[in-house]
Amino acid sequence: MAVLLMGNEAIARGALEAGVRVATSYPGTPASEIMTTLMHFGPEAGVYTEWSVNEKVAVEIAAGASYAGARAMASMKQMGLNVAVDAVMSLAYIGVKGGLVLVVADDPGPHSSQTEQDTRLFARFAKLPVLDPSCPQEAYEMTKYAFTLSETLNLPVIVRPTTRVSHACQEVEVGDIPPRPPVPGFVKDPRWVIMPSLSARQHVWLNGQQERARAEFAATSFNKAHLEGPIGVIAGGPSYFYVLEALRRLGLKLSVLKIGTPYPLPEEPVKDFLRRMEKILVVEEQEPVIEEQVISLAWRHHLSVEISGKHDGLLPREGEFNVEKVATAIARFLNLEQNAAAAALPPPPPLPARPPLFCAGCPHRGSFYAFKQAARDLDVIFTGDIGCYTLGAAPPLKAMDTCLCMGASLGLAQGLARVQPGTRLVAFIGDSTFFHAGLPPLVNAVHQRVRLTVVVLDNETTAMTGHQSHPGLAAEGGRVAVDIGRVVEACGVETVITADPMDLEATMAAARRALAAEGPSVVILRHPCPQMAKPSTRCRVNPEACIDCRTCINELGCPALVPTDHGVTINATCTGCGLCAQICPTAAIEEVE
Repeated sequence: MAVLLMGNEAIARGALEAGVRVATSYPGTPASEIMTTLMHFGPEAGVYTEWSVNEKVAVEIAAGASYAGARAMASMKQMGLNVAVDAVMSLAYIGVKGGLVLVVADDPGPHSSQTEQDTRLFARFAKLPVLDPSCPQEAYEMTKYAFTLSETLNLPVIVRPTTRVSHACQEVEVGDIPPRPPVPGFVKDPRWVIMPSLSARQHVWLNGQQERARAEFAATSFNKAHLEGPIGVIAGGPSYFYVLEALRRLGLKLSVLKIGTPYPLPEEPVKDFLRRMEKILVVEEQEPVIEEQVISLAWRHHLSVEISGKHDGLLPREGEFNVEKVATAIARFLNLEQNAAAAALPPPPPLPARPPLFCAGCPHRGSFYAFKQAARDLDVIFTGDIGCYTLGAAPPLKAMDTCLCMGASLGLAQGLARVQPGTRLVAFIGDSTFFHAGLPPLVNAVHQRVRLTVVVLDNETTAMTGHQSHPGLAAEGGRVAVDIGRVVEACGVETVITADPMDLEATMAAARRALAAEGPSVVILRHPCPQMAKPSTRCRVNPEACIDCRTCINELGCPALVPTDHGVTINATCTGCGLCAQICPTAAIEEVE
């Protein structure tokens, strides 16, 4: 049966057909739709699903289910793997019982990430097998295979789609979703308690599993060759299809070896391909994971073949590939005229300039504006965090001076406080991020008595990635909402203030009080995301009162405010939040039904 599926939906479908029993995740583009799909279809099939508080917890929950013999999966974006790495590294040594699949979606480009890191390198570092799908159909098939492979090797197996696979749509041939198999149950055994003596033995076992995995990969259909002569291309992931299209556009026929299992590299099919080639080009996005293994393999087996790719500069280690980039690289590889590839298609028109802005009616706009106003006469550094509120760094608000990673706003502020004791530090963090990574640095600030103001931007959702749940929300299924204010008080913070950022006077008063506190203070600015709470009113500009000073536009940057030849107008995206009315010097903005 063929079904049109997005790559992430195909991964979820593959997991359902494979008998996954427990699925966990923390939202992050480009991986989020995997869990969204499982939450929609999983409960009916008997699958437990949850958005965990962070990726490390997600992996630990999945591992616990695997220890009992159930098939389990944890999904995340590539940077979420950084959070989970402590658990994953130890899990490689301990091993698993039920099939455990880690889906880690990479983001070449990057489109929505702070880094372009390559999960295949992490797989090699952790000594875990990794599957690299080239399209949604293969993502579906690899996910099903990964559960079986995990149980064959007793190792977690990584499936690594990239953005183009995760978000591409394709008609996928799917099967039936069978009933969940019974869970054998946890059996007490010293093997589950990681001790140094056990780790020493397991490291030998883990190294041995690399060769078992290599042999398993050599027998799969995910690696396949098309022979057209002694000049060839080795490609992995979506680059395989870029290569096929580039060859078609260039009117060339070269031998092509597709690698779907980049680590450990299956040696026999690669050696067989190399023996038939005089020169090859390795095409893979990001790091030269396949290329370095191919070079090593050719050297160890004295294979006389020229190998090109990233090491000789024909392809970059940064950025996302496309057909044009690959066609140009192939043309250079073959010493063809450089314009042969470029002439295939005209260059695309330039994209329209779209400066990043908060949505109309976003409460974060009021939060940043109020704190800037309250701290206007002070020496203040605003440290920021990961989420849609990172847009607070953009003009006209420009209320974020740093942004590093999840939870780092609190840690960076404490470091700055140590070397700039006269500077007031304000750390902005979202509600979901607060639970993900904000608690440990908050406890540290209390313990070390750092003069720091933490601003929790609570819009009652995880807005950046699609409005997923987090521990602060009471969702279905008897879950309990964890109150941020009570958590903060329990951590020992003495000054805890809650305000509505749409009330600028009240928020500025809260900010001034928090900034005057001697120890760490926390301000919780709570107002729902406008994408979740639809408005019943909107605002309009009274042209008789507007003096065209444009204070509203220049101070807030709301996309609903539009300059005209005769002043300012408000378009249909307005949510009636009224922030602009609060700062208009002539009271020209009024609320209407």
